[in-house]
Amino acid sequence: MFSYSLKLIYSKGRHYECSSDCPEMQNYFSRCNSIRVESGCWVAYEKPNYAGYQYMLHKGEYPDYQRWAGFNDCIRSCRMVPPVSIKREYLSSMIFERSDFAGQNLELMEDCPDLHERFHTRDISSVNVMEGYWMLHEHPNYRGRQYFLRPGEYRRHSEWGSPSPTIGSLRRGYFSL
Repeated sequence: MFSYSLKLIYSKGRHYECSSDCPEMQNYFSRCNSIRVESGCWVAYEKPNYAGYQYMLHKGEYPDYQRWAGFNDCIRSCRMVPPVSIKREYLSSMIFERSDFAGQNLELMEDCPDLHERFHTRDISSVNVMEGYWMLHEHPNYRGRQYFLRPGEYRRHSEWGSPSPTIGSLRRGYFSL
C-alpha cells in the first residue's frame, strides 16, 4: 500500500506532518515557511475547509511560498490526490462557456497552455471532469490562481472556488504509483 506524507515547516526545526486530508491546520501554526512533500501528491489550501487559493504540490521541496506559486505563506488545509489508475492520455474533461453545461463546449484530453487560442474564449462557467484530475489556472501558461477539479460535474465556476469564469490555461493533474 502506498503512503502519503506532507511536511509543513513553520519555524526552524518545527513542523506539522500530514498523512491524510486535513480540513483545519490553523491550530498548529500561523505561517508556513516551507513545504516538503515526501510522498504522494497534495493540494494545499489557503483557508480552512479546503477554501481559498489552491496549490498543487508534487514530491519535492518548496523552500518558500513563491516556489509553490503561493500568494502568501498561509496554508490552512490540505488534501491528498489519490493516484490515477488509467493512462495520462485517457484523462478527459468537457468545458463549457456558460453555466449548467450550456453554450460553446470543448472536450479536452491534453494540457492546454492557452485556452483563448484553442477555445476562442477565456470564460469557462461549467466543467464535467470525466476522468482523472484537472488543474485550471487563471492565466495562460499555467500562471495565477489554481483550481483543482476532481471527477464530477461543476455547474458554475463558484463550485470550484473561482470568483469569476476567467480561465487562461488548464492541465491534467496526474499522479500515478
